[in-house]
Amino acid sequence: MGREFIDLFEEWAVDYDKSVVGEDPQYEEVFANYDAILNEVVRQSTGTVAEFGVGTGNLTLKLLQAGHHVIGIEPSEAMRKIASNKIPSLTIIDGDFISYPDFEEQVDTIVSTYAFHHLTDVEKEAAIKKFAALLPKEGKIVFGDTLFKTESDKQRKIAEAVEKGYDDLAEDLNREYYPTLAMMKNAFEKHHFDVSFKQMNDFVWVITADKK
Repeated sequence: MGREFIDLFEEWAVDYDKSVVGEDPQYEEVFANYDAILNEVVRQSTGTVAEFGVGTGNLTLKLLQAGHHVIGIEPSEAMRKIASNKIPSLTIIDGDFISYPDFEEQVDTIVSTYAFHHLTDVEKEAAIKKFAALLPKEGKIVFGDTLFKTESDKQRKIAEAVEKGYDDLAEDLNREYYPTLAMMKNAFEKHHFDVSFKQMNDFVWVITADKK
């Protein structure tokens, strides 16, 4: 999961839970409807769930409350510590979208929120290819993540952030690998998934991909 961003993940861990509830104006739009985004991912999930990018454990808690068995994967030590304090019974694996230990049980759903965009487009497709081999027939992937309809929409959001003085947000949008809807659709369909998109705010969509 974009291991080059580990230092950033360590920094974000401290304030992440404050940001998701709107305490940082720069990221208020990014995390708008945060609870609804997590709930939609949970609603779409079935069976045993592998969660990539556990972060501080907010989605994990909801998945567990819904009765799912969850396998947690998170590359950031600081994030793992926070999530483990919230959910002492959960073992969180040090891993990422590309590199992770073999699972000892069948995984039915792969989920993630606010993480997949840390991979380049080439890495995204490599991860999807691995997931296609991992999942059973009718298994699924459910991601809540930032993406844009077009590259020009992304550039417009960067310009808006700069105009508002949201330097951190503008830097994120320029530095990280936010995909277009078409790129994600093509990558999933190439690896034999039926994919649909549900827009949750001006930045985030829930992507649901069902393995054929």
